[in-house]
Amino acid sequence: MNARYYKHILQFKRPSGTSRGILKTKETWFIVISDGTRKGIGECGILRTLSIDDRPDYENKLKWTCKNIHLGVEKLWKELIEFPSIQFGVEIAFRSLESDSPFLLFPSPFTRSEEQISINGLIWMGDKEFMRQQITSKLDDGFDCIKMKIGAIDFETELNLLSYIRSQFSSDSIELRVDANGAFKPEEALDKLKQLSVFNLHSIEQPIRQGQYKEMEKLCKKTPLPIALDEELIGVFDVTEKKKLLQAIQPQYIILKPSLIGGFKGTKEWIDIAKSYGIGWWITSALESNIGLNAIAQYTYTLNNKMPQGLGTGGLYTNNFDSPLAVSQGTLAYDPKQEWILNFLN
Repeated sequence: MNARYYKHILQFKRPSGTSRGILKTKETWFIVISDGTRKGIGECGILRTLSIDDRPDYENKLKWTCKNIHLGVEKLWKELIEFPSIQFGVEIAFRSLESDSPFLLFPSPFTRSEEQISINGLIWMGDKEFMRQQITSKLDDGFDCIKMKIGAIDFETELNLLSYIRSQFSSDSIELRVDANGAFKPEEALDKLKQLSVFNLHSIEQPIRQGQYKEMEKLCKKTPLPIALDEELIGVFDVTEKKKLLQAIQPQYIILKPSLIGGFKGTKEWIDIAKSYGIGWWITSALESNIGLNAIAQYTYTLNNKMPQGLGTGGLYTNNFDSPLAVSQGTLAYDPKQEWILNFLN
């Protein structure tokens, strides 16, 4: 068995705003493994400045992984505990190698185009008019769950945008989620949550920066709307530490990004712990190409979570890969007749 890796820079169709800045490109890496007759491909979806494995030795670890691919997925997963995006890439690559088709990882009614996955429509940060245009477009596209990133522009403007949505659609017809990406200061967070709560929001993701456990615990106890932990989960590797975190903070939800938390295995650990504490969850992609998104979507369907998931990001790039994935009427669908186009897999 042998393995090699490739770097690919994804180009955004339009610079996309978060509370951490404007994104114009997205770096990603692919591992391709071969047993002489078949090939498997996995995506190591690192997010610079956010992934815990954003380290100077990242490429060296990819080289080491390829040289030691003979160890197999279980041993490699343990060895790569501090590199969750590579863990995920290795998991996908091995499953791809063992499948009838390199991209048919979890055969199901989803991959047979019999069922779809409900997803949220993502509203990126920008000026008021740009955000308003996105909202209108998502509503026209049939989304009944909208997630709006907040924290980068004036808070009053963001409140006005939410008010605009609610003036057009009640909470019975449109579910609203917001994602602060840790933008609020602890001393102001509760007041802002109270102001947001009047819009009957489903939840807010990561209102304050991760690592402030005591402050987050207090917020989750007093909050007038459900809080979902996101970045808070990054870098927590040990199962015991995961239990301690959720037991201490007691959030209403957790959000799981496989590329950032150790792939399928890491995701399953978090889900099992969350269920034991009565904490809800859903899965979100982390700006992967369609290769990573395909793996996450197929895996997500098998978990039978009927909440809208965060999986509709494949259309953000000018140089993504043609795939069977398509967004339609607020869902992610899979068309098995659509072929993948990947030059480097030849």
